[in-house]
Amino acid sequence: MDRFRVAVSGDFKKPDGSPSFPEFDLSPLLNHEQVDLVYLEDESPISAAQLQRVDALILLGNQITSDSFAPGGRLSVIARFGVGYDNVDVAACTANDCALVITPDGVRRPVAVSILTLLFALSGKLMVKDRIARRGPDGWAEKTRHNGVGLVGRTLGSVGMGNIGRELFRVAQPFGMTFIAHDPYADPGQAAQLGVELVELDDVFRRADFVSINCPLTESTRHLVNRERLHLMKPDAYLINTSRGPLVDQSALTQVLRSGRIAGAGLDVLETEPPEADDPILTLDNVIITPHALCWTDQLFQGNGRADVVAVMKLISGELPTGIVNREIVSSPVWVDRLAGYRSRFA
Repeated sequence: MDRFRVAVSGDFKKPDGSPSFPEFDLSPLLNHEQVDLVYLEDESPISAAQLQRVDALILLGNQITSDSFAPGGRLSVIARFGVGYDNVDVAACTANDCALVITPDGVRRPVAVSILTLLFALSGKLMVKDRIARRGPDGWAEKTRHNGVGLVGRTLGSVGMGNIGRELFRVAQPFGMTFIAHDPYADPGQAAQLGVELVELDDVFRRADFVSINCPLTESTRHLVNRERLHLMKPDAYLINTSRGPLVDQSALTQVLRSGRIAGAGLDVLETEPPEADDPILTLDNVIITPHALCWTDQLFQGNGRADVVAVMKLISGELPTGIVNREIVSSPVWVDRLAGYRSRFA
């Protein structure tokens, strides 16, 4: 009888073969007597040949397309390391009786903290103050020209009130800000508990002093932050995006930043990653840019890894993993039969 086979995508290893994230503890799977754990070759998209005899895949950034599934394959779960899944063809997962699982618990606090990191840096004029301080006496003499912005009474607006949006408002509670958000799926009761006023999308851009983008990238949300909405913002307002770059029309953002139409931006994500070295947004001094890694901490990787391992362990036991994206899979007869088979073989 075949053992339960777990694959880890090849981008979890560096070119020298060492782990990319040592904090990711795979020992519960490595030590499981009924599990074979393998690392795939680092390819994107991942081929069907690599996944032919795999029951569960722990996935980082490599792509999964419809061609990643082999006819008659047995892949039952893809445990994505994080909450973004724009590198996965969700419809193909469902069509091939495979659950896609994400790790909201692992990213919730680290991403919320990264948003606040950008908010604090922007409001305190951290980048320009660092720059002038390094110039010695001449730079220090300029410090009165760069006063920051206090947060008490300012408005923090979020486009999205999901896992991360709600956590952002939780951790921002002590700073005396006014909270507004737009999310057509938001629970009004949860919003009220957090002191968040639910408003129309354009109102977030009109009213907020800090606009934070916290929604998934889909075809309907691509360029959701467009020229028109950027021009709704106050001249002294800031845009923060830690979600996905293509949510923002970067050309339009570059124009409003260059003209001073808004005060600045904090971006952990860009429309093209990595950007070309001559991308004009990189030349602007009123934007903070980090390489889609601001939330990368030891605790993030521990949390994401733990959630992925737990999802796989639940599958081995024939239990339903948490964090399933394509919820319709739980009623798929093939998937239900697989779950029952795992339960009888390994539990």
